[in-house]
Amino acid sequence: MEKLITYFETIPSTHRSAILVGGIALFWLLEGAFPLFRFSYNKWRHAGLNIFFTLTTIVVNFALAFVLVKASDWAVARGVGVLQWLPQLPLWAFTLVGLLLLDLVGAWCIHWTEHKVKWMWRFHLIHHTDTHVDTTTANRHHPGESVFRFAFTTLAVVLAGAPMWLVFLYQALSVALSQFNHANITLPERLDRVLSWVLVTPNMHHVHHHYVQPYTDSNYGNIFSIWDRLFGTFRRLDADQLTYGIDTHQLPEEHSHMGSLLKIPFQKYRPPVGAASLDSERSTTRRSG
Repeated sequence: MEKLITYFETIPSTHRSAILVGGIALFWLLEGAFPLFRFSYNKWRHAGLNIFFTLTTIVVNFALAFVLVKASDWAVARGVGVLQWLPQLPLWAFTLVGLLLLDLVGAWCIHWTEHKVKWMWRFHLIHHTDTHVDTTTANRHHPGESVFRFAFTTLAVVLAGAPMWLVFLYQALSVALSQFNHANITLPERLDRVLSWVLVTPNMHHVHHHYVQPYTDSNYGNIFSIWDRLFGTFRRLDADQLTYGIDTHQLPEEHSHMGSLLKIPFQKYRPPVGAASLDSERSTTRRSG
């Protein structure tokens, strides 16, 4: 553990970039060898669009990185945050508690909020409009969304009282797990059942990308699956029932062109179509019953 801390205290930017690029490359290869769906699409064109949004996310995070460092230093120096208030813990327990807190506030809470606040949802839509979910989808975020995701990460750092080495470790795990759980692969059912009690697996997160509610509003987790189980937002759906995308933006010209995607947050809010259809079906079923 001491070596791990030392490494993340001084992790070079090149290593952080290698985690991002290496993860995409690894899961890209696995998708080619063991795909969940054999999409009929131009994989390189699709990747190019998503990598553009990956680059905008990197730019936003790089430009605001000093805020994260200052927040961490301030919290630790002044003894602010849960980790600073707890009695001295073994290093492994300190690390685990810190990662859980950062994942809860910095990933789960902001993700849930984006689905509940209409103006945030319009930014988050860019991520959900992808009809060919694969490992590159992990970083398909509008630049505006990247800003308020960064704000929640900073809030998480302060609330947790996380030292910077722990923040860097969290970010590395967050990137790797996000690429993993978006990848166009599936795990054997038995392995997934066990692993998904702890981590967010592809089988679990793909449900979140089903095009219609209530599945869209489920499985918000990024690293740990415990939060969805704890807050009642965990759902399962068989892979053969999945349809990717979002019911309000089904036209290719709306979800496959950069200009259109960048404009979505500034369009009028569109209420979910599928949810209304599901409610209508349920009402019909109840009346006929």
